[in-house]
Amino acid sequence: MKNIEAIVFDFDGTLAELTIDFDEMKKRLRALGSAFLDPMPSREDLPALEWVDFMADCLSREDPDLGKEFHTRCRFLIISMEVEAARNGTLFPFTCEMLSSLRSSGIRTGIITRNTASAVRQMVPEIDRLTGCFLSREDVHNVKPHPEHLFKALEIIGVAPENALMVGDHPMDIETGKRAGAMTAGVATGRIPIEGLAEAGPDFLAADCAALMELLNEQNLFQRNGGN
Repeated sequence: MKNIEAIVFDFDGTLAELTIDFDEMKKRLRALGSAFLDPMPSREDLPALEWVDFMADCLSREDPDLGKEFHTRCRFLIISMEVEAARNGTLFPFTCEMLSSLRSSGIRTGIITRNTASAVRQMVPEIDRLTGCFLSREDVHNVKPHPEHLFKALEIIGVAPENALMVGDHPMDIETGKRAGAMTAGVATGRIPIEGLAEAGPDFLAADCAALMELLNEQNLFQRNGGN
């Protein structure tokens, strides 16, 4: 286990309360999809963003313009739900103090999210002052769990993947870190219980990010070389 020079966090469910109803989002996307596709392709196992891309690709094979129209309508639907959820969202009580403490201690930080930037900025207008790097889905071509999302954040804050820790509340975040060659940690502040996170095989597990920081400090794993 290498010393940690940087921590990249997921946002919803990790630093902020998870208020997006993904089941309702899928329900609405399904209703929209049924107006375009009959029968609907059986790939609802995919996350919402990837499911929309898959359905749009199916349509585009026969009618590229229809595929673009469907994709646009779905993205507007998703963004509207994300922005609405942000109105009712809030950061966890420990988030701002934790990020400030990490910066003061010389640990570089970043935030990557599949959420839209407008929703995150509505909830946290000062997001860019809280961390060395904030990347929403609009900022990368391939969102997590593709490692590009994490690679770009680490490039911006200037830390190699092997010296970084990816923290999130979902197995997808752990997968992202593993694919990038970073250390990984799961926190049970989202909808996945700690047992489910453990199955993804993270290097660290904790009830929340505050408890994770205590664990990392106890194990003396931080390499303090200068802040963001």
